[in-house]
Amino acid sequence: MRFERKIEKLVDENDSLLCIGLDIIKDKLPNGVKPTEFNKRIIDATKDLVCCYKINLAFYRAMGRDGMDLLMETMEHLQDIPAILDMKANDVHHSAEMYAREAFEVLGGDAVTLNPYLGRDCIEPFTKYGDKYIFILCRTSNPSAGELQDLKVGKRKEPLYMFIARKIREWGTNCGAVAGATYPKELDAIRKTLGEDRFILIPGVGTQGGDLEKAVRFGTNEHGRKAIISVSRSVIYASSGNDFDVCARKVAKEIRDQINRYR
Repeated sequence: MRFERKIEKLVDENDSLLCIGLDIIKDKLPNGVKPTEFNKRIIDATKDLVCCYKINLAFYRAMGRDGMDLLMETMEHLQDIPAILDMKANDVHHSAEMYAREAFEVLGGDAVTLNPYLGRDCIEPFTKYGDKYIFILCRTSNPSAGELQDLKVGKRKEPLYMFIARKIREWGTNCGAVAGATYPKELDAIRKTLGEDRFILIPGVGTQGGDLEKAVRFGTNEHGRKAIISVSRSVIYASSGNDFDVCARKVAKEIRDQINRYR
């Protein structure tokens, strides 16, 4: 099933635009809880409240072989729930083909995040997987994003992030954007440029301090859809005790319901 259909199915069934990031930090896990148990309990407690999960590969690769085993076990536990692999990867064409094979054929991801710096020919190894989705970094949520992304480029002398937003429409029908909730004005401009039919992955709500109301208002299309609001640490580490899954569910439901009030 195509990513778009899988995620829209859960948007309807769970009435949710919420994506939970499963960013494992071993030092933050409750005493006696192993990473595999932690992820499974978080998923089981929240799977009826989300439209997808996001897995940042850096947190798993940093744990070496154990981390990659954890990643595979987590992907298996998700079953039919869409998984975005947050790779922020790319390379020259023949290397990009290997990144794409890893993400979609080996790990079984439904979508990936990519950087656009190498241009079209290094996006194509990913877009050729027509049932998958490609989220291209457009306006990131970090404080120094503007150092490069605000640079004026092209004949229009527009910010780089706007140039990338237009390129996203050219690079494939299964391409969307990553645009942070910490920059609502820029998010609004990106949505207007991408149009109504593309997904935007919106990090930066929660610990990073992005405005949830503006993220929903500017990130969704005219039907209150096509935005994926990603929250990680403030949900999964809501408690340091053995009730972490219960607390994660409580926070996730509060955020899901708040998103729906703004849709």
